[in-house]
Amino acid sequence: MAKPVKPEQDTDVFRDAVKDVKPLRDPGKVVHPIPRPAPLPLQRLQDDRKVLEDSLSDAAGVEAELESGDVVTFLRDGMSPQVLRRLRAGFWSVQQEIDLHGARSEEARALLVDFLDQAQQRGHRCVRVIHGKGRRSPNGEPVLKRRVIGWLAQRGDVLAFCEARPEHGGSGAMVVLLKAGSRP
Repeated sequence: MAKPVKPEQDTDVFRDAVKDVKPLRDPGKVVHPIPRPAPLPLQRLQDDRKVLEDSLSDAAGVEAELESGDVVTFLRDGMSPQVLRRLRAGFWSVQQEIDLHGARSEEARALLVDFLDQAQQRGHRCVRVIHGKGRRSPNGEPVLKRRVIGWLAQRGDVLAFCEARPEHGGSGAMVVLLKAGSRP
């Protein structure tokens, strides 16, 4: 066992250890601030997530018009029926598309919001949203298709949409006409 150290010995050992130390000129002015991390805007991040969730709900109050043969079409109130005829005929060329195959509902909603926002920022007027035909869904029901229809109808920047022509996806895709946006 080690022998207990006497207080006088502690003082002698300490003085011996610091004998070559020189005091600072003005110790009162030396400040070593600890860098503070940037604050995280947690409330803003929560608000942004909530806005995204609320921006496109699954319980859409707007119903897409079903025409003969279960062809889905939508035309914003106040728009001429000619706009929808032109959209179906391919009057506007598709400038961008997104494929939501295999995406879960929440993921698909977020992808669709980002896609439409970017298309609007780029000044695109006509886009295609591929949602699939639902052949691998339970009961063969196109779950994502119904949700995409509801989400598109809720967006104020969507003027019209219809099912794509057979050669461009048919009932597994929507051609969407957007309001004219300003390019950045």
